Amino acid sequence: MVVVHLTSSRLFGGPERQMLGLGEALPPEYRSIYLSFWEEGHCQPFIQEARRRGFEALPVQDGRFRLRATVKELQGILQRCRASLLCCHGYKANLIGLWAARRSGIPVLAVSRGWTWENWRVRLYEALDRRVLRFMDHVVCVSEGQRAKVLRGGVAAEKTSVIHNAVHVLEEEPDAGHEQILKAMLPPGVKRVVCAAGRFSPEKGFDVLVDAARLVLERDAAAGFVLFGDGGLRPALEKKIALHRMTDRFVLAGFHPDVRRFFPHVDMVVLPSFTEGLPNVALEACAAGKPVVATAVGGTPEVIVDGHNGYLVAAGDPVGMAQAICRLLGSPPARRAMGESGRARVRAHFSFAQQSRRYQDLLPWLVAPRTQHLGALTDATPA
Repeated sequence: MVVVHLTSSRLFGGPERQMLGLGEALPPEYRSIYLSFWEEGHCQPFIQEARRRGFEALPVQDGRFRLRATVKELQGILQRCRASLLCCHGYKANLIGLWAARRSGIPVLAVSRGWTWENWRVRLYEALDRRVLRFMDHVVCVSEGQRAKVLRGGVAAEKTSVIHNAVHVLEEEPDAGHEQILKAMLPPGVKRVVCAAGRFSPEKGFDVLVDAARLVLERDAAAGFVLFGDGGLRPALEKKIALHRMTDRFVLAGFHPDVRRFFPHVDMVVLPSFTEGLPNVALEACAAGKPVVATAVGGTPEVIVDGHNGYLVAAGDPVGMAQAICRLLGSPPARRAMGESGRARVRAHFSFAQQSRRYQDLLPWLVAPRTQHLGALTDATPA
C-alpha cells in the first residue's frame, strides 16, 4: 500500500515528527511518501529529514495564486507513485488534497490536530477547514477532545476515529551537551529549572506563564524559567518579562528543532495553552521522566492525569499555575514519582507501535473497494 502524506511544513516540529514516526513504525508492506508545499523554501528541513530517514519526499509548488496548477501537479504525483491513499495534514493540505485525490480516484484521509485561531487569516482558513473535513472519506482526530470539536463542525461520527499522537521514550543517557547549554542560559544561582516550549502565538498562553513565573520567583529565588520557541509575540513577551524584572530568570531560548533533548535536564515542563489537540510537548516531557503542569484543555487531560504525572489547572489562571509549579518545586520526591508515572503512562498508551496498529486497522478498510465492504457485510449477516 502506498500512503502519501501531504502537509504544509514551515519548520521541523511536532506534526512532522509524528508523520515520520508513523512511517517508520508501519510494516514494510506500507510505503510512505511525504509531500510538502514549497512555502518559500521553508519546507526543506522536513523534506531533508524525511529523505535522511530513507523516505521519498518531494516539495510541491504553492497554490496561493495557482491553485489549479498545484492540484494538477499533486494529481500527477499521486498517479506516478500509484498512491493508494492520500493523508492530509492541515487546512491547506486538506483543501488542495481533497480536490487532487478526488480527481485521482483515491480515498483521502485528514488528520485533525487542532485549530489555533492565531489571527484573523488563520481563523478564516480554519473555518473553511471545518467545512472541508465534512467531505473527507475519514478524519483521524489526535484526541477525544479534538474529535468533539470535529463533530461539532458537522463531520459524521462514523467518519471519525481517534488515534493519539505518539512518542519515543528516551532510553539512552541524557546528553551532557544539552545540559551545559541549559546551564549557560541561566545565572549560577538557579537550582531548579521550569521549562516550556511552543510557538509564540496567543493560543499557547505564554503571557500567562510569564505572570505565573513572577509569582513563583517571589516565593522561590532559586527557580528559573526557560521558554523554547519563537513567533510573532516574542517582542510582547520580552517587554512583559522586562516589566516584571525577570530578564535574568526567564529566558527566551529561541527555536530548537529537538527541544526534547533538554527535558531530562529540567525539573518540570509547563503547558499554559488555551487550546490543544494533543500536545507533543506533554508526551515528550513524560517520555523524559518529567512532571507536567498543564491547562485542562483539549486532549491534554488524556495525557496528563491530575496528581498522577502532573497537575492540571484552569486556562488563563496564573495564580493556580504558580501554585502548582511551587508545589512541585518544593517536593523533589513528588517530581520523581510523577516523572516515573508519566514515563510509564506514555510507554503503555502512546507508543508509535500502538499508533501504527491503529492505522493498520483503518487504512486497508479505506482503500478496499466499497463493494468489497458491502460483500463482507452481506457475508457476515446471519440468515
